[in-house]
Amino acid sequence: MPSKLYYKSPYTAIWNTNINQTIERNGDLYIILEETAFYPQGGGQPSDLGSINGVPVLDVFTEENDILHKVEQLPDKIQEVTCTLDWQRRFDHMQQHSGQHLLSAIFRELLQANTISFHLGTDDVTIDVDQSTITKEQLQAVESEVNKQISHNRPIQSYFVTNEQIKEIPLVKLPKVTENIRIVEIEGIEYNACGGTHVSRTGEIGMVKLFHTEKLKGGTRIHFKCGYRALEEFKETLLITDTLSKKFNTGKKDILDRFEKWEQEHRQMQSQLTVLKEQHDIYLTKELLSNVEGTVLTHIFSSKPFKEIQKLAAKIATEHQLTVLFATTTENKVILAHNGSDTFSCGVFFKEHLKAFNGKGGGSAQSAQAGFASSEEALQFYHFASKEIC
Repeated sequence: MPSKLYYKSPYTAIWNTNINQTIERNGDLYIILEETAFYPQGGGQPSDLGSINGVPVLDVFTEENDILHKVEQLPDKIQEVTCTLDWQRRFDHMQQHSGQHLLSAIFRELLQANTISFHLGTDDVTIDVDQSTITKEQLQAVESEVNKQISHNRPIQSYFVTNEQIKEIPLVKLPKVTENIRIVEIEGIEYNACGGTHVSRTGEIGMVKLFHTEKLKGGTRIHFKCGYRALEEFKETLLITDTLSKKFNTGKKDILDRFEKWEQEHRQMQSQLTVLKEQHDIYLTKELLSNVEGTVLTHIFSSKPFKEIQKLAAKIATEHQLTVLFATTTENKVILAHNGSDTFSCGVFFKEHLKAFNGKGGGSAQSAQAGFASSEEALQFYHFASKEIC
C-alpha cells in the first residue's frame, strides 16, 4: 500500500518518489507510486490532478489496496520521479469539503436537518438534507452562522482511531468501516468520519454562500459555494449588475425597480404592436382578396415572419373558403392550407412532390408546410404548386 501524503501532509504540492509499478490495461496507462499526494476520487470528492515528471495525470482512483494514477503516457524516467499537484484544484476541493462539514453542522444545530449526501462538482456544490421545508429566513440564518464560525478560525484536525476509541467520540454518524477510521474534527463544532482532504482552520474556507434550493422527495438540495468559488461567483454577479446599471443608467440599488418599469413598458409596446399587426393583417387580407382569381390565393412574402404567415393562411382559408398558398423568401418556406372543403390533401401533395425540390416538411389534409435550402428552391416549388392546384 502506498504512503498517502494527502493524509500525512495535505499541503504538499511537489514531492519526489519512486514508481512501484506501471500497468497497461485496455489501451490505458496507470502508475502506482511509492508515495502519493494525489487524492483518489471518493466520498463525493473528485480526484486530484497534476503531473508525474511532466506527464499529465488524468484520473486517480483506488483499486483494492492500490492507488492508480491514469496518465497520458509513461514518463521516460521510471525510478525517482517528481510529482506536481494541481494545487489550485486541490485547495478548492479542501475549501468546498471543509465548508460542507461546517455547513452541515450548522444545518443540524439550527434546523435539526441532517445531511444525506454531498456532491462536489467542477462548478456546482450541493448537500441534500432530510428536511422538506426550509424557508428563506432559515437559509439566511444558517449562512450567517456558518460565516460567523469561519471567522472564529477554529482548528480542523484529522486523525485515525480504532474501533474501540470511536466509542468515546460523539460522531455525527457511525462509519460503515471498522478499521482505519479517519476522523475530521472541527474544534468545538463536530466530529465526523471522513476520508476527504480538508483545510487546517475554518478561516481558510474563506466564506460560504448559499444560492438556491431544490425540492427532493422528503428532503431539500442546497446549492452553495465556498472560498474562491464564492469569490468568482461574486465577481461574475458584480459584472452583470455593473452592466445593467450602465444600460439602465441607474444605481445598483435601483436596478430591480428600473427593470420592473422596463418590463411594464415592454408589455405595453407588445400590446400596441399586437393591435397594429392585427390592423395590418386586416388591410393585407383585403388587398390579397382583391387580387384572387377563382378559389386559390397565392402570394410571396419577402419580410413577414413565417409564424405570422401561417396564422394568416389559416385565417383566410377558414373565413373565406379559399385554398391558400404562401411562400417566404426570408425563411425559404412554403405553406399550403384550405378549410377542408377541397378534396385534395395538402400533406399528401407535399409528400409526393417535395423531394424533387429538396424540400423537407409535411402536414395534414388541411395544412402542410415545408422548408428549403435556398429561396430559389422554395420559389420553384411555390410556382410548381401554384400551377398544380389552380
